[in-house]
Amino acid sequence: MNHQDSSIQIFWPAPREQMEHCRLAGKNPETECANFIRFLQRFNSSHVFACGTGSYQPMCAFIQIKTGAEDPGMLAMQLMTYSIESGRGRCPYSPHEPFTGLLIDGEFYSGTSIDFMGSSAAFFRTQIDRSDQNYMRTEQNQDYWLKEPVFIGAYAISDTYNHDDDKVYFFFRETAVEAGQWEKRRVHARVARVCKNDVGGKHSLINRWSTFLKARLVCSIPGLQGTETHFDQLEDIFLLHTRNAQDPLVYGLFTVSSGIFSGSAVCIYSLAAIRAAFNGPFAHKEGLDYQWVEYKERIPYPRPGTCPSETYDPLLQSTKDFPDEVISFMRTHHLMWDPVYPLYGRPILIRANVPFQIHRLLVDRVETEAGQVDVLFLGTDAGKVLKVRVAGIRGQDPQEISLEEIHISKKPSAILDMQFSLTRQEVFVSTTNSLVRLSLHRCELYGKTCADCCLAQDPYCTWDGKSCKPYLLTKKRRAQCQHAAKTNPTSQCQNDPKAASHVVSGSLKCPCSCCHYHRGITTAEENRSAASGISLAEEKVIFGVQNNATFLECVPRSPQTTIRWLVQHSRTLALEEIESTGRFSVLEQGLLISRLAQEDAGIYRCQRIEHSFAQTLAYYSLRIIGHQAMAALTSKLSNSTEEGESHTSTIPRSDLQFHYKGNSWALGAPGTNLDEFCTAVQQRKRWRQKFWNPKFQQHPLETKKGRVRRQPGLL
Repeated sequence: MNHQDSSIQIFWPAPREQMEHCRLAGKNPETECANFIRFLQRFNSSHVFACGTGSYQPMCAFIQIKTGAEDPGMLAMQLMTYSIESGRGRCPYSPHEPFTGLLIDGEFYSGTSIDFMGSSAAFFRTQIDRSDQNYMRTEQNQDYWLKEPVFIGAYAISDTYNHDDDKVYFFFRETAVEAGQWEKRRVHARVARVCKNDVGGKHSLINRWSTFLKARLVCSIPGLQGTETHFDQLEDIFLLHTRNAQDPLVYGLFTVSSGIFSGSAVCIYSLAAIRAAFNGPFAHKEGLDYQWVEYKERIPYPRPGTCPSETYDPLLQSTKDFPDEVISFMRTHHLMWDPVYPLYGRPILIRANVPFQIHRLLVDRVETEAGQVDVLFLGTDAGKVLKVRVAGIRGQDPQEISLEEIHISKKPSAILDMQFSLTRQEVFVSTTNSLVRLSLHRCELYGKTCADCCLAQDPYCTWDGKSCKPYLLTKKRRAQCQHAAKTNPTSQCQNDPKAASHVVSGSLKCPCSCCHYHRGITTAEENRSAASGISLAEEKVIFGVQNNATFLECVPRSPQTTIRWLVQHSRTLALEEIESTGRFSVLEQGLLISRLAQEDAGIYRCQRIEHSFAQTLAYYSLRIIGHQAMAALTSKLSNSTEEGESHTSTIPRSDLQFHYKGNSWALGAPGTNLDEFCTAVQQRKRWRQKFWNPKFQQHPLETKKGRVRRQPGLL
């Protein structure tokens, strides 16, 4: 790839005989029988390590990166064919199987299946670019170790300043062996860890992990009388590094799906809580017919799961030095008794009973003048990316604010993966048929006023006095509307002449003087705002037919906005708030009024409300046409149009059905047809324009016959 974003292709197909074998095995030639790349990570400054499915015969190789001799900015990549080797234990056979991989210090850690059918899976460690091919793995066909695992992520984390204590943490979900026969929640989310310097046992557990421990991750909503709603399907993990490298935050994305409830949730875990679970009691099962209980007998020394290092015992130089008692204990005691609970004891974000589920998660920590704010990017199975801000992570009550819902493509397609590009300040989003780049700074979408920019509460954006611009912490000038603790534009946008905002005072009166003035509503506050010349919503005249339905559109920019509809049926009457009752339905995109009546005529205002701030987004003057008047007008217009030119309605009456979010209504009522009425009006208008257009008229002198005036005096 070069500085002009030109792509470079590398041809790395699967062997032909393997592709034929894959096809004969009943696999799809297009979506399965090819070399699908599953892992790609930089090995050093000049090489990239890659693994692919190889048409159900995994293989790995190095890709060399070269800089151009003439242009240093130009990059060239070449597949090192001599480095191609088997990828078994490093990459799954299928392009669809969940898989995780981590390349660190020349060693490859992976959670993957190891057979053609994908029925056997394990956690592996293999050597990269070394003569010795020693490997480590979990025990095969042992449910105590792993049972039907689905791998999510792997991370290397330091526990102390001694690198001998470094560990690799795996995140996955599996069928819980400790779950009872009648327990509905058979799948549990897990976190497991192994020591990086684990080399197995001396007499037992040879080439097997001797420090493998696992614990349950709990993400649930507390309920009444101790009941909890669990989100057990772990979907994604993001490790957010903090100033303390030994104490990152773990963001977990979970889902739940049942006949009565479905949704997604995000929980945060501290490494301190995870370490506490691994340092706590072990789970124990005496025999096949026994229940799982807390192990209360003597625990052998050194404590199982401890890394051999000088931190605990200078005499232990390797896991092969562990006593047989420790190795024997580790064969059947991998599960910890205490689960890991999230910070705050509940999810920080929940999306329940929505027409999508969230499957991908990215987290970016943004430094603002108010402190640190975390921004979540959530990829859904409906092809949308949700952008959510979470403030107060270190406090007692974090608050999440929806910033955007971004549609990746016109045709909905599930989000497969998302990755940050910090140098570009972008998010790369991949779907089944596209790769899209999303900028972190989308400030131009929030409007052209200080109030809009401020109320968006996007930590990537700030008001610079003229427009909503990307926020840079290094700016010498203090950001006017970026402060996380100050989201009221009434106080922050006082010097902005474009700010159109007002404070909600608890009543339905139009608030402060910067409120937008609407014709027809004659309150003192709006009269004062009229002098400012500010206009965010222009009056729109809407005609409705009695007993028909009408829809008044109002779409707020900000997802966290609360919409309020007000109506004034007469200039002498006060404003009234509209609620979703009877014939009125307040929807996400506007107000639906069914079976219009004469008393529904009036001035309708759509207001958005955030905190103590309100703003008018739409302003409609609704006028009602009666049944009889409509029939008379339609008949009169039809007759007058036939004199000029014939007119027939091109829209059948039976087709005048419209749907909006599950609500359907007909524009025509018995004896009337609003579409025909509007068409007739347009036809008559065009006929009049054509009649009066000088282009289609003859000059008066040309239309009259010439006359000879005879004057008797001249004869």
